[in-house]
Amino acid sequence: MTQKDIRNFAIIAHIDHGKSTLSDRIIEYTGGLQSREMKAQVLDSMDIERERGITIKAQTVRLSYKARDGHTYQLNLMDTPGHVDFTYEVSRSLAACEGAILLVDATQGVQAQTLANAYLAVDNDLEILPVLNKIDLPSSDVCGAREQIADVIGLDAADALCVSGKTGTGVSELLETIVQKLPAPHGNASAPTRALLVDSWYDSYLGVVVLVRVVDGALRRGQKIKFLATGAEYAVDKIGYFTPKMVNVDALHAGEVGFIITGMKTIRDCKVGDTIVDSRTENLSPLPGFKPSIPVVFSSFFPVEADDYPNLRDGAEKLALNDASFVFQTEKSSALGFGLRCGFLGLLHMEIISERLSREFNLNLINTIPSVLYRLHLRNGEAIDLENPADMPEPTTIADIEEPWVRATIMAPDKYLGAMMSLCIERRGVQENISYVGNRAVLVYKLPLAEIVFDFYDRVKSLSQGYASFDYALAGYEVSDLVKVSVLVNEEPVEPLSFLCHRSFAEKRGRQIVEKLKDLIPRHQFKIPLQAAIGGKIIARETIAAFRKDVTAKCYGGDITRKRKLLEKQKEGKKRLRSFGNVEIPQSAFINALKVGD
Repeated sequence: MTQKDIRNFAIIAHIDHGKSTLSDRIIEYTGGLQSREMKAQVLDSMDIERERGITIKAQTVRLSYKARDGHTYQLNLMDTPGHVDFTYEVSRSLAACEGAILLVDATQGVQAQTLANAYLAVDNDLEILPVLNKIDLPSSDVCGAREQIADVIGLDAADALCVSGKTGTGVSELLETIVQKLPAPHGNASAPTRALLVDSWYDSYLGVVVLVRVVDGALRRGQKIKFLATGAEYAVDKIGYFTPKMVNVDALHAGEVGFIITGMKTIRDCKVGDTIVDSRTENLSPLPGFKPSIPVVFSSFFPVEADDYPNLRDGAEKLALNDASFVFQTEKSSALGFGLRCGFLGLLHMEIISERLSREFNLNLINTIPSVLYRLHLRNGEAIDLENPADMPEPTTIADIEEPWVRATIMAPDKYLGAMMSLCIERRGVQENISYVGNRAVLVYKLPLAEIVFDFYDRVKSLSQGYASFDYALAGYEVSDLVKVSVLVNEEPVEPLSFLCHRSFAEKRGRQIVEKLKDLIPRHQFKIPLQAAIGGKIIARETIAAFRKDVTAKCYGGDITRKRKLLEKQKEGKKRLRSFGNVEIPQSAFINALKVGD
């Protein structure tokens, strides 16, 4: 197979616009799998993807297509995620392609992630093929969708193909258009070997499986290779591609996408975006690779059983190999023992990682309250990054605190415009732009990242009855009036429950957490005050009443002073007990108090 007969392309779209379903029809049409092997969303291999109905990991598949002119082409298809938290997966997939199918739901038109993914494809200098999906539905509006693609994205969509991922309508025309309009790979087949490391994952039988795009030369079984970023050298044990079943071959040539297995056991030697070369060649320049992903949400994971910490670390290392945007480091808490401080691209990303650790490695975990990365400027001129509020220095040493802001794009029918604007203002948003596409408004707001990582996406959906879409990109740091709210139990600070927030929200959030703790911490023999404080100032308080024995039960009538004496004696005892008594906060109280979204 020569390079001119290869087409590498990704399917990009907004959430639920039908990427995985269209991939199924393409695989079925080209005979990648027999009909008895087919199942819905065949490329969504993880249980969690199938349960939630979303794509989390970009998947690749090689298909053979015989065109109408009798020529056979090799199609390397990548099915990508649609959610904003997995944009890094999309950008990596696009770097391995020359073309992209921009899929638009004909019933919904252009949405926020459609726009964001189209810009990603333009940044990667790809040929973009607009395609309208779900034309079998009665509510589809083909003309309206074509106009939106032209108005919002700026692509000529007059000839945009109409397909149905559900019924298979238009798939044959789509495949013909792919081989006619998308470019073949550019690369030098006779040059020394250079391959791009696109993805990697851990297999319990095979070790580390590495997904590569060969740019120059060829990769062969038995070849000694070198990873330029880490300097690690290995011999290629197995080489092949996915149909989506694993197929072993002797070599992958320039322009092809496939996998290699080298017997690698450690994640330190495998960096996504690295360049793989022949170990005997010297002074080869690395390929551009990818920008490193920047985690924006941080949370700590602690095992409920302290003995599970080694399993947690081992599981996190294997997931980090599979997910280059997940980072972590060891952390120790006085209340929760050893755990990991982890960085994520968003709250959904955090939920997915937490669920995968629980399922795949049989762990029972506690997550701390998510926070974002703050930048502190100290009075001595030093600047430090703060990802854990528990590590915040004394307020007197801090000159100012900067927090990350994002530029958010919200697209919604104009009847929901007021609700969207009110929500943004409530979250300290600053309006930058408002425009209209047909009967839909496009709002652009600058918002603090800390205000959108919790429930902003859910609120956008609920206020718009599901019709609005939302996308964001980081827009730098700005100084804000932020304070650390500490939670005190029996006048002792509990660091895992402390958090940073804007001063205007501090009292409300402090009150919420102490009210929740009042129901979670069991009563003791003495009264327990629960307080939220900013420095030395108490901003919220609840009290857990003590257990109380009826010491006057044995007094039948008689002088009141006798009863009073017994009550005073009991009061003194409780006061003495509180002064040296420890409050046992059960693990379940931490788990429920730190639950995300509550």
